[in-house]
Amino acid sequence: MTVFRKIRKKLLDSGKLKGYITYALGEIFLIVIGILIAWKINDLNEIRKNRIVELKIYESLYDELNTNLKILNSTIDHYSDTSKRLEATMNYIGLPPSEITEGAKDTIIHINYSETNLLEGALNSVISTTKLELIESDSLKGLITNYPAEIQKLESIDAKIKEIVLDRLQPVLERHLALKDMLSKDNPRYSRIRTFGKSSNYGNLLNSKEYQNSLVDRLIQTQNLLTSAKKLRNRTQVMSLRLKQELGYTL
Repeated sequence: MTVFRKIRKKLLDSGKLKGYITYALGEIFLIVIGILIAWKINDLNEIRKNRIVELKIYESLYDELNTNLKILNSTIDHYSDTSKRLEATMNYIGLPPSEITEGAKDTIIHINYSETNLLEGALNSVISTTKLELIESDSLKGLITNYPAEIQKLESIDAKIKEIVLDRLQPVLERHLALKDMLSKDNPRYSRIRTFGKSSNYGNLLNSKEYQNSLVDRLIQTQNLLTSAKKLRNRTQVMSLRLKQELGYTL
């Protein structure tokens, strides 16, 4: 800057006004260029920082979605098996007690409910904060913001199944069946309760309207949950693939 001042003073002292104006304009131009370069460097640094944060967001979402894929695959397998067991149980309705085999009794008494718990911590962290604005892809933003609604739909159906099992099926089973049937038949420690305990009445259970309605309702909700879980699995796979591409992972 000292050098520039000396040049300006020299031009003024020599009376070369045109040269001074030309020099002054050149100096202003250099200052503007310097400011623009500094601004651009700062802007590029900000972009780089945002990209680092964006990739961290993608990594957390990718890990969470892959965990959900495993949960959904397990859920679909479980409820597919449950659907078959429920259909098999319906085929026992109307049979005389003598035709209800031990295998049939086992199918009836084991109602096999397990709650589905999907992860959405990383997802909610992105949606409920400014992190969502750091994601550049609008289509990916759309997938992320719509995903919780799909999870809530599945959880709503799962809650209905839980209510059917705990509040309707389990009580009616306990009224007609003896839980001793669930004990190991090979263990001598249970011989006394098996011999003297109250017996089950599978015929009355299967002919109970309350049991039949609960069975049908559970089958309908199980099929609804399977449809929802398969749809959610497809959505999860699409999102996982998009995130994999953004992260530069090998497809």
